Amino acid sequence: MIVVSAVFQAKPGCAGELESALRAMIEPVSKESGALDYAVHRAHDDAGRFFFYEKYRDQAAVDLHMATSYLAALLAKVPALCASAPVVEFYQPLASIHD
Repeated sequence: MIVVSAVFQAKPGCAGELESALRAMIEPVSKESGALDYAVHRAHDDAGRFFFYEKYRDQAAVDLHMATSYLAALLAKVPALCASAPVVEFYQPLASIHD
C-alpha cells in the first residue's frame, strides 16, 4: 500500500476556484480500482491551503492515477490558481487504528 499527501496553496482570490477543481477530482478517482482512499481537506488556519490524503493499493495504482487525463487537467490549472507548485510526498503505512 502507498499513501500520498499533496498540499495546494491558492493564490489570493483563487481559493474558491481551486477548491472546485480539487473537489472535481473525487468522482473520477473513485472509479480507479486501485484507489483505496482519496480525500481533500481545507486548513483550519488558511482557507486557501488544501491537503489531499490518498491511499493506493500498490505502485501500479499510483502510476495509473498519475497518468490520468483528469489529473493532467488539474495540474494544468495549478500555475493560474496556486501560489507555488503542490507539495507531493509518498509514504509507506506502518500502523493505524484500522490494523
